[in-house]
Amino acid sequence: MKIAVLLLTSFLSAHAFAGLSGQVRIDGSSTVYPISEAVAEEFQKANAGVKVTVAQSGTGGGFKKFVAAEIDISNASRTIKKEEAEAAQKAKVLWTEVPIAYDGITLVINPKNTWVKTLTMEQLKTIWEPGSKVKTWKDVDPSWPDSKIKLYGPGADSGTFDYFTEHVNGKAKAIRPDFTASEDDNVLVKGVAGDKDALGFFGISYYEANAKKIRSVAIAGTDGKFVSPTVETVKDGTYPISRPLFIYVSHASLARVEVANFVSYYLSNANKLVSETGYVPMTDAQYKAGMAKIAAIKK
Repeated sequence: MKIAVLLLTSFLSAHAFAGLSGQVRIDGSSTVYPISEAVAEEFQKANAGVKVTVAQSGTGGGFKKFVAAEIDISNASRTIKKEEAEAAQKAKVLWTEVPIAYDGITLVINPKNTWVKTLTMEQLKTIWEPGSKVKTWKDVDPSWPDSKIKLYGPGADSGTFDYFTEHVNGKAKAIRPDFTASEDDNVLVKGVAGDKDALGFFGISYYEANAKKIRSVAIAGTDGKFVSPTVETVKDGTYPISRPLFIYVSHASLARVEVANFVSYYLSNANKLVSETGYVPMTDAQYKAGMAKIAAIKK
């Protein structure tokens, strides 16, 4: 691994800060968006000649553009699906998956909601599963108000949507249809912040950034203890809806010096920038392993 990292470092050092130009195109997960956007901003300060564009069309939307060779890097809040990998193979798009952070899917309510402090995974399933009979908060717990629940969540192209439905409802994309969906997590924040009876979910970073407007709900773990989503509980895995986040890098794009430099910068600075954007960084060893995978492509 050390040899691979040294090879990549040697390759990049000959080009870094040498009047780089070109473009790096990134799209995909709205959850990973803040991390890649932060990296892009810092990278461009040192490499003003490189234009880095970061969009957020959802994990599924990003993979579609990735397979079509419209982007260089696909942000993903889940691993690539079999059919997406097969589509990439058919299109002769070679790629490498690189984990870059951990995230906890956070259940959020309006601060005026005084009755919900905790939820179990079974209660979540009862609320969100296809064919759910839950219409009011009282349907979840008889001691809660008889007021209609307003649900907010990511759209079907979101990796967060896939992960949540699979881990809560038992099957990816299995969910009741009557909820407000958006690929833009800021829309979900606004919806929950403006409705006393709202319940929504999205990544921990968006909760941390909007903690004055919304409130998180502790979720029961496998041992029955209720756990709040925090950096510590996500990192140690005690929060029950935790997951890794990724970037997928095109091998063809890595042949361009600006993309190779950007990916190297991303992994070299991920620990700091992941923390600053409210997510949970991986270990130095994991980032070095990512560097080694990228270095192997350059051989």
